[in-house]
Amino acid sequence: QVQLVESGGGLVQPGGSLRLSCKSSRSISRLDSMGWYRQSPGKERELVAGFTNDGRVNYADSVKGRFTISRDNPENTVYLQMNSLKPEDTAVYYCNAKYTPTVEATYDSWGQGTQVTVSS
Repeated sequence: QVQLVESGGGLVQPGGSLRLSCKSSRSISRLDSMGWYRQSPGKERELVAGFTNDGRVNYADSVKGRFTISRDNPENTVYLQMNSLKPEDTAVYYCNAKYTPTVEATYDSWGQGTQVTVSS
């Protein structure tokens, strides 16, 4: 399995910025994909930003131009830089990793989540 630990959430005013971090127990270069998801009460969990280990990156339309996903391979860490935050960005943000050690097994791992609240 993969253990993931998120940090960096908090309370910020509209227009402010936060940087989320996700530390992986495994080398991120060996994972099939990693990404950030978010979920608000009563809503479906949605992909915010993610990448595959072949280099493909995608973002939700609602965050394009404001959020940036990046990685630090030696530190086994993925980041989500969030700028120009809006109240509708308020959610619990989760780090996700998919790992396939064998052809018959795929592990889908989630961090514990970190709360982001955007409010004046």
